[in-house]
Amino acid sequence: MYERLTKFLVPALSVAICFFTLAEVNFNWLKPVSALAMFVLLGLVLCFLTYPAHKKLAENKVARWIDVGLALAAAVCCGWVFIQNEPLFNDRTTIGLTVFGKELFSFVVELELWQLGTSLAERAGNETRVDYIIGVVGLILVLEATRRAIGWIVPILALVFVAHSFYMKQCIANGWALPPDWLLPHAGQNLKQIVTATFLQQGVFGQAAGVMFKYVFLFVVFGAYLEISGATQFIIDFSEKLFGRSTGGPAKVSVLGSGLMGSLSGSAVANAVTTGSFTIPMMRKAGFDKHIAGGITAAAASGGALVPPVMGAGAYMMLELLPQNLNIKFLDIAKAALIPAILYYLSIFKIVDYYSKRIGSAGNEVEKKEPKPIKKFEAFVFFGALTVLIGLLIWKFTPFRAVTASLVVILLLSALRPELKLGKGARISALAAFFAALFFHQFALAEEVAVQSFRNVFSSWLDSALFGMFALLIFGLVHREWRPQMFKAMTVSSKNGVSLVAASACVGIIIGIVDTTGIATLFSQEIKLVVQDSLLIALIGIMAVSLVLGMGVPSVVCYLLMATMMGTLLEQLGVPPLAAHLFIFYFGMMSMVTPPVALAAYASASIAEAPIMKTAFAAFRFSLVGFTLPFMFIYRPELLLLNAQGGAASIPIVIMQTATAIFGIHALASGLAGYLRKPISVPFRISLFIAAALMLFPDQGIDAAGFPVYPTDLVGLALFVGVWLFLGKSGSNEATTPAPAVA
Repeated sequence: MYERLTKFLVPALSVAICFFTLAEVNFNWLKPVSALAMFVLLGLVLCFLTYPAHKKLAENKVARWIDVGLALAAAVCCGWVFIQNEPLFNDRTTIGLTVFGKELFSFVVELELWQLGTSLAERAGNETRVDYIIGVVGLILVLEATRRAIGWIVPILALVFVAHSFYMKQCIANGWALPPDWLLPHAGQNLKQIVTATFLQQGVFGQAAGVMFKYVFLFVVFGAYLEISGATQFIIDFSEKLFGRSTGGPAKVSVLGSGLMGSLSGSAVANAVTTGSFTIPMMRKAGFDKHIAGGITAAAASGGALVPPVMGAGAYMMLELLPQNLNIKFLDIAKAALIPAILYYLSIFKIVDYYSKRIGSAGNEVEKKEPKPIKKFEAFVFFGALTVLIGLLIWKFTPFRAVTASLVVILLLSALRPELKLGKGARISALAAFFAALFFHQFALAEEVAVQSFRNVFSSWLDSALFGMFALLIFGLVHREWRPQMFKAMTVSSKNGVSLVAASACVGIIIGIVDTTGIATLFSQEIKLVVQDSLLIALIGIMAVSLVLGMGVPSVVCYLLMATMMGTLLEQLGVPPLAAHLFIFYFGMMSMVTPPVALAAYASASIAEAPIMKTAFAAFRFSLVGFTLPFMFIYRPELLLLNAQGGAASIPIVIMQTATAIFGIHALASGLAGYLRKPISVPFRISLFIAAALMLFPDQGIDAAGFPVYPTDLVGLALFVGVWLFLGKSGSNEATTPAPAVA
């Protein structure tokens, strides 16, 4: 009975959350809080149905029926917030259908389900007993769902914030002595105030869930359909065409492929699994050890969300969290992230290149064979979707509209993909469903464009295309040849996104406490007193907290938490807001390859059948420059195309800083790999590490007539060039037994 129920419910809810997200973010039929309540409702119900309370209870029938009860309770709690905020449930509403100006039917519905005759938002501070009961139960369910999906870290952190606020209130109410300043005393909240702040008014249904709803989950759906379209295979084939026959070609294919794929998907783990399934076997045949192959894949996968122009959902999350008065646009974030992303992947590429030369490529049949030809259709899908996405963003369409329009392109082209096992009739019928719905919407349902500008007309047709997309999706779910592909994409999307929904709801509890108590400001002030205006100490502290926190939570959740708590601190220390947020975002991503809990390395290790910890440490070493880049662009904002005040940087200084970083990366790569023009011994490697440290060191520099001069860069560059020249001299000592390379 339970199996039959979940076999129906899980796919049905997976379809529902995908459809609801695509429709609501584009057409905004519901109130914002109502939309988020429905989104969290679907996510929590799926979470309880797919994640058991404990692995040992996965097959226990009693425990699984309890999970069904918890799912139902979550639906009731979130559904209450939905009903109590949506005017439809306390209004006289006419529902009907009119086609081509002719009314087919209509009827009036009168509902009065609001408590006290007002919406939940309108009765803030005057909630009913039912509201509070729903709120308490809802909070417990959010904490439990998050524990199941991502572990204990975020739920415990949320409970700490709740307990701290409650204790502060008790201190004031009972006349107890307030704790010391470092425990951040404030006015506190009683239980009703906590429930109001965290569940009934925003909190769980606030900014964190909004970011997940409007941006992150859309990219999860986008990535799932991207794989169906063949664009993923194009990325691998394209990378193999460029580097497949060079020394260490399979590893270089992994680096480039992960960068391209990760920029679109934004998920390090999904990136590692998708590209690693192709590239890890290739690397193994080319002579790479298992853990090295897995480490390269994990390091390359973890940087994908840092790569413009798409950056997964990262750029859009920053747009939501950066101060709105700064008027920072998507292109500003993409431009700022460009040079660091290039440097990150250049570093991995050079480590792979030197390491491949270090181990040799004898017997490498994979490198010597002719790469597979690139299929023009798959290339067209990839570049077509990317062009639409970037073009609409540049044209200042909303990010979610641009992503959805790109998804339309993917779906249409997928119907033409020869590799999909579909009959000619199924393909024609799918396209017919799309265009029939498009023209029906445009000529029968679309509102007349008031101003006949090209943009307005285009926007109207884009709305119709989205309408056609839903018709195509529905057709695909109904048609037996299309159904497996459609269900697979939607179930994969929900599986990858449900944990993020639960985590964002739990983060909302923390943000609810922070917003209503002012604890973030107190925290920033206290930390500032500790670091004594030392930016370096503050940066190291934020790095440490981000890495520790990121070990147990998804990187996007880590960024949301850290940006909420730490973003203002860096701004108070004189860091441009965009640089501060990029710093926090980088270390959220780097936590994916930081032992002992390195989720991207775990994923690639499972594919490579390699020891997990050896793979994690290899990934850490391959991505080492990713831990220095954020410090570099904070002290040298020209790497972000910014000056110290956050304005546009001087081009000559940008060129100088970038060139120095490139030399530093080469020195670090050769030191890690044990190769520079030839295999090198330990003393040379130590010299190269010192040279890299000097060139990558975040020095303030000396102002020389308006042009910064960095003595450490000059010394490091001289040392690197000296080692290079010495190794090139005939008769120089070549290491006969060089130290092991990255291992």
